[in-house]
Amino acid sequence: MMDHGTPENESAAERKMRFLFALRSKGVTDARVLSAMERVDRGQFVRGLFAERAYEDMPLPIACGQTISQPSVVALMTQALNISPRDTVLEVGTGSGYQAAILAHLARRVYTVDRHRRLVREAQELFRDLGLVNIVAMTADGSYGLPDQAPFDRIIVTAAAEDPPGPLLAQLKTGGIMVVPVGQSDTVQHLIKVTRLESGYDYEELRPVRFVPLVEGISAD
Repeated sequence: MMDHGTPENESAAERKMRFLFALRSKGVTDARVLSAMERVDRGQFVRGLFAERAYEDMPLPIACGQTISQPSVVALMTQALNISPRDTVLEVGTGSGYQAAILAHLARRVYTVDRHRRLVREAQELFRDLGLVNIVAMTADGSYGLPDQAPFDRIIVTAAAEDPPGPLLAQLKTGGIMVVPVGQSDTVQHLIKVTRLESGYDYEELRPVRFVPLVEGISAD
């Protein structure tokens, strides 16, 4: 008797292998990051017309005029954070929730904020469905961070600022790391890794990127 499920199973396995190969080819070598990327199904975070492209290494549109970043950029930003299992992480820009879900497999606790209530609400539902109990998602102006929960071991910003935001730098622990896209336009941006030292901050430029702009305030939607 022919097993009609085999081709589908094979294609899923092949798809996962291609997905991980694409990450490695872009410079993602951290075994914990690759494991987290493998465990989180990006397809659950992409809805509508673009769902069938969820496993391609490309950014895709989501609600509220935002985007879900391409997996290789998510993985490289996560790798640059060098998260340990005891770390508390702040994510500015929840978006689809995909990045926060990856972080949840690596950190003790993840706080994620977004200015769009709809995105936060939909992400919270996904986190519940996935059993990710160590994520706290809330609507807030991410440019000011979360002073009540600070300081943080790690901060990741998934929208581009002209400079690393001062309030976020202040909420980073000594020895902590922030990864943030910096640039004055959507055509010239660079991913910056900031490490807080006893005597100030160390800045390392990682790679060119393109992100939506970091906008102050709470959105009406």
